[in-house]
Amino acid sequence: MTRKTKLIFNPIANTRRAWPIAALLQPIVQEFGGCDWSGTVYPTHAAELAQTAAEEGYEHVIALGGDGTVHEVVNGLMQVPADHRPTLGIVPIGSGNDIAFRLGISPHPETALRQAFGGQPKPIDIGMVHNEHGQSKYWANTLGIGFDAIINIRAKQLTLLQGFPKYLIAAIQSILFNYTSFNFTAELDGRTWQETLLMLVIANGIREGGGFLIAPQASQDDELFDYIGVKPISRPRMLHAMTRFINGTGHTLPYSVNGRLSSLTLHSREPLIIHCDGEIFTGLQSVTHEITVNLLPAAIQVIRPAAH
Repeated sequence: MTRKTKLIFNPIANTRRAWPIAALLQPIVQEFGGCDWSGTVYPTHAAELAQTAAEEGYEHVIALGGDGTVHEVVNGLMQVPADHRPTLGIVPIGSGNDIAFRLGISPHPETALRQAFGGQPKPIDIGMVHNEHGQSKYWANTLGIGFDAIINIRAKQLTLLQGFPKYLIAAIQSILFNYTSFNFTAELDGRTWQETLLMLVIANGIREGGGFLIAPQASQDDELFDYIGVKPISRPRMLHAMTRFINGTGHTLPYSVNGRLSSLTLHSREPLIIHCDGEIFTGLQSVTHEITVNLLPAAIQVIRPAAH
């Protein structure tokens, strides 16, 4: 391995199960000539480490953690000019691992690490969202508004669970206790859209929550996002809709709306609760009423398995 590589490691990923996994991976790192390790110690630290690695001339950055770690690393890499942006490898050891899933990266850390060192770089599109208060974030997989974001807030409180069960329980809790809609007007690629929805997901990847196939036709390199929304329905119907999103047919439901877009400006009468890649952009106390979403084509080179 001749590339200068930085491995950014989240020690509390997967409910603090990351330490023994990291120890198992050390021999594989040495097989490929070694790399420089940096562990995160506070929120947003992975973004800072990734940006610093790029500015110091690292050619390759590997994110060892969950979707939150990958999300932060993406945000760090996007702070530097494209011609100085390292390639990104992913070793998924979190709860959802949805970003890696769409890229064909192995769920087994040892195999994923070999892929991160020995795979092929391919570009993916990246999303960017900003609100009327000057806040902004980049995202790689999904951006969710409303009910979808509330699920992620609740999932972060379920610290004893991991993987898909965490998000499934959080979804059921959200149906019972946080079931509200939002009314909005949007400009979507030049056309006006007025709607009332329980949730709206703008998808670059196909899956979120460790098992909900929210946008099975989405592609990360076609310069378009898929979007899917759910209109106000009863709680029993939403429970049924959950099963359809698990098997990838939720977008065919009569009370869903879906399509494709590359840019969106949305204004809501109600405050907008938003997540990006499962990380909370605006929470339950949100004062955000307007957002703009843009697609940045081929923004990051991600290492994928050679055959994918």
